[in-house]
Parts: sequence; structure tokens; C-alpha cells
Amino acid sequence: MQFSMWTYPWDVQDLTADRVVGELEECGCTTISLAISYHAGHFLQPRSPYRKSYFPQDGTIYFEPRPALWADAPIQPLVARIVRDGNDVLADLIRRRDAGGLAVSCWTVCLHNTRLGLLHPGAVTRNAFNDPNIFNLCPSHPHVRHYVRTLVRDLSEQYRPDAIELESLGFMGFVHGFHHEKDGVGLTAEDDFLLSLCFCPACTARATAAGLDVERARITVRRWIIDACEREFPAPRWPEFPDLGIDVFRNHPEVYDFLLWRFEPVTSLVAETRSEAAPETKIHLIDLKDGWRGGCDIGATAQACDGAIVCGYDMTPTGIHALLAGARSRIGTKFLGTGFRLFYPEMSGAADVAARVMAAVQAGAERINFYNYGLIPAARLAWVRHAIEAAKT
Repeated sequence: MQFSMWTYPWDVQDLTADRVVGELEECGCTTISLAISYHAGHFLQPRSPYRKSYFPQDGTIYFEPRPALWADAPIQPLVARIVRDGNDVLADLIRRRDAGGLAVSCWTVCLHNTRLGLLHPGAVTRNAFNDPNIFNLCPSHPHVRHYVRTLVRDLSEQYRPDAIELESLGFMGFVHGFHHEKDGVGLTAEDDFLLSLCFCPACTARATAAGLDVERARITVRRWIIDACEREFPAPRWPEFPDLGIDVFRNHPEVYDFLLWRFEPVTSLVAETRSEAAPETKIHLIDLKDGWRGGCDIGATAQACDGAIVCGYDMTPTGIHALLAGARSRIGTKFLGTGFRLFYPEMSGAADVAARVMAAVQAGAERINFYNYGLIPAARLAWVRHAIEAAKT
């Protein structure tokens, strides 16, 4: 059984690798999952001795890429300043691993990148009205696919981490907590989903080549969105959404067929990424409970790589067991992990964490990732230690 904690490189720099690694080992963790490609945000820093608020550089990577590998890449990564200042946290953790320390997994945010979206507006997802989602690169776009493949190849060949965890490899929702996001309509879950459907030129070309009538699907989705925007009060069109998944749309074959196709660009990108990575580095996809909304078929994507981390955020132990047992039935013998946030009041204490961990273990999870080392008070590390001790007994 493996245990890991998602960790930011700036926290390792602030608190020192000796302290971070020592505390994780004391908790019983076997692995550290280090962010090596990440988005912007505004983070409370309860543990940093230097600050209590941090704005990370948007859409940057936290390792040194090989220039020759990226020479002709249409989309280029940007190395974060904190790495260019001469502090390669990943390289240090790999050296410690090779000396017998914690295993290293690289937590890699792939398509959620506003910096790159602004630089490459032709490569982002676009809704049925051709409005761009600048925070979401499109998995159908060939330049985006090249970027992700090269990122993983470079990282795995240079550093040889034990695993790479791929986050946000699909289509993101319309609502994502963007800067001063405003909705005066009161969008329902289905409205958010419809606004997330991508009809960009890359998706249109790829789906058309697969034999779909994309324009007919787009017109139907446009009509539904217009209807939602004209209602006096929010009202679901399909009360069974999202419980029935895409089956809700079976009576609308032009949309249903498009949604079935929508799994293809994500699954094939996972497969291409696996083929580009160093063989000894495992590739795991991070997914959520309703990953199908982003175009992720957990069974297909897990078969296309080495397995999946299906996060059990804000769920009861019973719900976690059902989620992971269902995932296990779909992915077979592939690796299965899960993730839990250590945020209060989502987690009420050590016993709560232990109960969720035990539910995950009993459902067949092979690794538990905890979120997040630098975002929680040091006292909550005791919750992790208690849960790991309970799982081992």
C-alpha cells in the first residue's frame, strides 16, 4: 500500500526538503507527489515562515526542459522563476529517492493553462457560440497534443520519476472559479455541461472525420443554452442529469453521438502520452467522480496508460467505497489510487480521515494521495499519520 501527499515546490523551498521529506516519512508516506506543471491561484500559506499568501506564476513548469526537444514545438513551456533561480526541487527529490528516500511522482497539470490559452487562442476549447475558454487548452488540437506528449517525454527521460500524474487532460467545465466569475442566471449542472462542450475547429474536424454531423449537434446545443439564458428562474431540462450520464441525451442522437465521440480525443491523448514516456515511469490519470463530463472514460483511459487516481473529494466512506469499487470493476488489474482533501470542515478530524482511507483500501485502492502539504496546518499531519497507521493494521 502506498501513501503520498500532493506538494508544491515553493513549500519545499520555504520549509526545506529535509523538513518536508522528514515529516512525510514520519507520517508513514511512501511517496511525494510534487507539482511540476501548475496554474495560477491565490493560496493561503499557513506553514511558510516567509509569507501567508502566495500567487504562483501562471501556467509554468517546475523543471528545466531540454531546449533541443522543444526547438520546433508550436507551444512552448515557461520555466517558473523559482526554478530559474537555481533551485530545482525535483532534481533534489530524485537524488534523495535514489539514495533510499521517498518515491517521487510528478503531479502534472496539462490543459488547464490560462497563460498558454491567452498566447494561443486558436488552441483552446470553444463553446457552441465559438466563445473561447482561455483557461482550457483543447485535447483535440494537434499543437496541444504535441505539447503534452513532449512535456511528459522530457520530464520522464530527464528525471526518471516513479510516476507522472496527469491532471486536467480533458474538457473543463464552464464554471471553474475564474477571476471574478459571474453568473446572474443561476446555471444548472446541465447548463454548465452544455457550455463546456467544445466545437472548436480542431474538435469539429476530428469529429467530422469520424463521420459525425457536428453542425447539427452544435445547433441543438446552442438552442438549449439560449433557452437556459432566457428562463426567469433556473430549471433543469433533464432531472436525471448528471446521474444517468450521457444516456440523458439518447433521445437527441446528434448530441448523444457527439458525446460518445468526445471520449476519443482524451483517450487517444492518454495513449500517445504513455507511448512517449520513458517505459520505467508509470503514467496515471487523475480523474474525478463524474469524469465523463470532461470526456474521460475511466475504463478506456486506464487501459491506455498504467492506471488512474480517482479522487474521492467531499464524499462519505460509503460513497468512496462505491466510487472506487466501481472504478476497480472498470479498470481491471490496472493501478487504482484515490485522493482526499485535508480541508476543514470537509474533513472533521483524524477519525474521519481514517474512515475514508479504510473505505478506499477495502474497495481496492493501492495508493492514497492527500491534498495538500503546504495548504494545511502542521497539526493535521497527525490526521494522516493516524489514518495510515489504521490502514496498516
